[in-house]
Amino acid sequence: MDLARPSAVVFDLDGLLLDSERLARGCFVKACRSSEWEPDMGVYNLCVGTTYEATEHILKDGFGSKFPFDQVSELWGKLYLDHALHRPIKVKLGALELLIRLQTLGIPCALATSTQRSTALATLGHAGLEGYFAHLVCGGETARGKPYPDPYVEATERLIMSPASCWALEDSDNGVRAAHGAGLEVFQIPDLLEPSAEVRELGHHILDDLTQVVALLDELTNR
Repeated sequence: MDLARPSAVVFDLDGLLLDSERLARGCFVKACRSSEWEPDMGVYNLCVGTTYEATEHILKDGFGSKFPFDQVSELWGKLYLDHALHRPIKVKLGALELLIRLQTLGIPCALATSTQRSTALATLGHAGLEGYFAHLVCGGETARGKPYPDPYVEATERLIMSPASCWALEDSDNGVRAAHGAGLEVFQIPDLLEPSAEVRELGHHILDDLTQVVALLDELTNR
C-alpha cells in the first residue's frame, strides 16, 4: 500500500468498533415476528449503515404497504435500547488497541455514526471507549446522513484537517460510500455483509479486522 500516516482517523461505530449490528438485526427479526411479519433480510441488509429516515424509506419501499412499520419500529427500538442503554456491547477485535495506539501517537480521532448521540454516548460509555474521540458527528446532525458524504465532511471540518490526509474506518458499504465521497482514505472491515462488487470498484482498502490497521499504522510509524 502506498500510504502516509494519517493526520486524523474518523471511525464508524456500529459494526466497526462495537459488535452491535448483530444485536440490531436480531432485535429487528424479533420485532417483525412479534408483529406477524416474516422479514426478507435482503431488504434489511440495504439499511445497514444508514440513518433512521433512510431505513424507514427502504423498509416501506421494500416490504410494501402492508408492512406494519410503526409497530415494528417501536418494538425494534425498545428491544435494542433495553440492551444497548444498560449493558455493554462486545468491543470488536483490535478496536481498543487501535484507539490507544492513536492516542499514544497523538493522532486525533472523531466518530461519524448514524446512531443518535444519546445512544452513541451510552454504548461508548458502557464499552469504555468514550474518552478517545475529539469530536462526534451523530445521526441527524448533518443535512444528509450516510451514504452521503456529509458526516465525514463535518468530522474533518471539526478536526480542522484535510479529508485527503485522514483515514476513515467503516464496516458497511453505505459508510464506505460516505467516506469515499468525502475524500478520505477508506478502510473497510466488513461485519455482517461482504462488500458488494459495486463498492469494491471504488478501490478502497478491505481488511479482516482492526488489528491489521494497528499493524499498518506501526509499519508507517517505524519507516
